[in-house]
Amino acid sequence: MDFLRWLFDAQVPVGSSSLLVREVVGNIFGLLSAFGGMRRKIWAWPVGIIGNLLLLTVFLGSLFGSAESATLLGQAGRQIMFIAVAVYGWRRWKQSQDNGGEAVTPQWASGRQRLGLVAGLLIGTVALTPVFARLGSYEPVWADAWTFVGSLLATYGMAKGWVEFWLIWVAVDVVGVPLLFSTGYYATAFMYLFYGIFTLIGFFVWWKAKNNEKPRVDVLMPDPRVR
Repeated sequence: MDFLRWLFDAQVPVGSSSLLVREVVGNIFGLLSAFGGMRRKIWAWPVGIIGNLLLLTVFLGSLFGSAESATLLGQAGRQIMFIAVAVYGWRRWKQSQDNGGEAVTPQWASGRQRLGLVAGLLIGTVALTPVFARLGSYEPVWADAWTFVGSLLATYGMAKGWVEFWLIWVAVDVVGVPLLFSTGYYATAFMYLFYGIFTLIGFFVWWKAKNNEKPRVDVLMPDPRVR
């Protein structure tokens, strides 16, 4: 209990302000999860879940922190979404590995799937913006909705093994970094800034893995009934 109390209260002084230790630690776990995802390691999912739980307490603002902390419902809600999709991705990758294959084999999404991702990002942002606004999320609310929907689609794309999921993360970071800086969540903002570069590297790593994929050859055994 003493450790948990310290984790929730501890801060790191930075100039005239400070950073929550759990925000820093949560983002470190998130970065480790992204690194594991780039290498297609199953442990990326449980590591990410730990980071999501920590960041959930951060973005709920005054419920877990000081009264001055901004509440970002989109950021908090996406941590819950991350956990749910991570469980799905964890099971999917493990089943693939248990069947004798790789945890995940990178593949390009089809044209229809790409259209669905773009449409889902735009429509989801428009639909959730008024919802988050009524619930009291920080302005500009559309940016909070954008990061929420984009994160959902990117995590789902990772679970499916689509190479394009890295580009969705780039779109999330372009909007998410300015939003987080404006709300004072500097540790997460800097992580997003670094993560934007990291996601581009991940995209090319998965692209290369897709191009180097060996074609699958099914060997048919002769039927003993045929003479």
